[in-house]
Amino acid sequence: MRFARAVVKSRVVILIVALLLLVPSVMGMLRTRINYDMLDYLPGDMDTVIGQNELMKDFGKGAFSFIVVQGMPEQDVDALKTKLEGVEHVESVIWYTSFADLSVPMEMLPKKLYSAFNTDDATLMAVFFDSSTSADETMQAIREIRAIAGKQCYVSGMSALVTDLKDLCEREEPIYVGIAVALACAAMMIFLDGWLVPFVFLANIGLAILINLGSNYFLGEISYITKALAAVLQLAVTMDYSIFLWNAYNEQRAKQDDRLEAMALAIRETLISVVGSSLTTIAGFIALCFMSYMLGRDLGLVMAKGVLLGVISCVTVLPALILLLDKPLQKTKHRSIIPRMGAFARGIVKAFPVFLVVLAVLVWPAWNSYNQTQSEVYYDMASCLPQDIDFVIANHKLRDEFDVASTHMALVDASVPQKDVAAMIDEMEKVDGIKYVLGLESVIGDSVPKEMLPESITKLLQSDRWELLLMNSEYHVASDAVGAQIDQLNAILKKYDPTGMLIGEAPCTKDMVDVTNHDFQVVSLVSVLAIFVIILLVERSLSLPFILVAVIELAIFINLGLPHVMGQSLPFIAPIVISTIQLGATVDYAILMTTRYKAERAAGQSKKDAVTTALATSTPSIIVSGMGLFAATFGVAMYSQIDIVRSMCMLLSRGALISMVCVLLFLPALLMLCDGLIRHTTLGMKVKE
Repeated sequence: MRFARAVVKSRVVILIVALLLLVPSVMGMLRTRINYDMLDYLPGDMDTVIGQNELMKDFGKGAFSFIVVQGMPEQDVDALKTKLEGVEHVESVIWYTSFADLSVPMEMLPKKLYSAFNTDDATLMAVFFDSSTSADETMQAIREIRAIAGKQCYVSGMSALVTDLKDLCEREEPIYVGIAVALACAAMMIFLDGWLVPFVFLANIGLAILINLGSNYFLGEISYITKALAAVLQLAVTMDYSIFLWNAYNEQRAKQDDRLEAMALAIRETLISVVGSSLTTIAGFIALCFMSYMLGRDLGLVMAKGVLLGVISCVTVLPALILLLDKPLQKTKHRSIIPRMGAFARGIVKAFPVFLVVLAVLVWPAWNSYNQTQSEVYYDMASCLPQDIDFVIANHKLRDEFDVASTHMALVDASVPQKDVAAMIDEMEKVDGIKYVLGLESVIGDSVPKEMLPESITKLLQSDRWELLLMNSEYHVASDAVGAQIDQLNAILKKYDPTGMLIGEAPCTKDMVDVTNHDFQVVSLVSVLAIFVIILLVERSLSLPFILVAVIELAIFINLGLPHVMGQSLPFIAPIVISTIQLGATVDYAILMTTRYKAERAAGQSKKDAVTTALATSTPSIIVSGMGLFAATFGVAMYSQIDIVRSMCMLLSRGALISMVCVLLFLPALLMLCDGLIRHTTLGMKVKE
């Protein structure tokens, strides 16, 4: 109570401090670097990651792109190559003139090599950068290359992807955050009891969001997914806390003559409720930190921090705002549109056997569809982007003109004999789907010593420690075919050089598939166990954690099973993140109802009356909370063109409604069925009628 009274007494100071915190928060937010490369979050001990670092260290080569040049004379292509070599952070450009003068006809090249880089109307350049795939310098270089090359040239590669992704995110984000705020505000106006209240709530939540985003500066950088979702998620999952305080304040104000004392009592009451409620949400986000794929830790830390800041702001800044604006808030109150739920509750409880049957019928198909959805996710980041974006057009052009869907690179120890490298290249070119393998041996054969070549040629593909091989594949990134191809290539590479490493987008993506498949099981288990323990401690019951978690898990199975039923494929990260967030954010609905049921049962009510009262009193709060989460995310899902953002927000909005329905229909039925078990396994409940 001392804390609550201190907040009330210091309300002006709190508001001044909150406003002052906005300055460093905005500065920190603007200075936080955003990482758009999903492959950058792989564990550092993987060959693909080590190999990428070796490529940078030994060759000074980081990012890589192919440029398709269409309808341009050879002399102009050579002039373009020279211009591109002058772009800052372009390390080298490999084309015909890298190995021979234009006075030597290109047709003199071996037929296989000529056809690999030329068609009737197009030629192909390979560009290396001296900075990493998603470095700001690389993205700027991509923009300059596009400006120099013009419309006859198409730039592919991961760096082109992250450049387009960044530009699209920066265009979209202000708009869909505005949509989320507008729809959340509209939902609160409809379901709450005041016209001004939503704006006060949004001011409070907005402050917490800005502080959270500003404090990300100390993390060094965050992923674009975290940046895209952080504000929307924090708004959605912390809105309840403001509603708790407002309802508690209005109740106390009706009992107390002194509004300051009413607020102090409301803060105390809210703090107890919000801490318990926020623990499950925080536990859900912390579970993401157990992923080997480091994107989980990135999102988990930022969102757990955001929920904690939301709690702090709710019991400090929000009370100060409400007291400051108390008169207009009271004058602009209106009746909530949510009717009394007594008749609804009596009907649900009376028909509880029907809902038990429905629940039993749903379990198997929901579980089966949920498992099917997990096996149908996609990992190709190009699939996240609109089909009319520059990178996607370039990829289609590369595929159509040269039948190249992905590019791998291999680092081979420079001490491996030249004839062995030539034999290895020959074996690799026989692997299904490999168009060709480009190395020094491909150009000169194994009979000409590499020492006879000028340094300008050898430095392109060889360093003191490694030789670099480029291989183009007909198979798409993240496909089963390319996975099998990579396994074969790795086996050949290790046969000739046990220290050799296969790198590139497709090998990295294959590693990502293996890592995240394991992560999904780990995160799901950790989140369920953590929330199980929290419910165990909050409800002081051995049986209730099983019942409550089971209800929300069914909602998760239904939500994540629907994409399979509807023939949709989700981005790989969506099921991992959504299953955890939905459990953590919506299990509160079940806790709210169960806590009231326990209190009524312990007070001597029959099980039917206790469940009916609990359902009737908790339904309005559950509806407001579920609709708030739905409103904050649905508009983003409708607007965004980035499939990861769109899919995750659609799953969250739909998940909020499904969890709400499952709690309102199935939890009362389970409480009726398991009443005897609950009373015998829960502290503080009567064992006999």
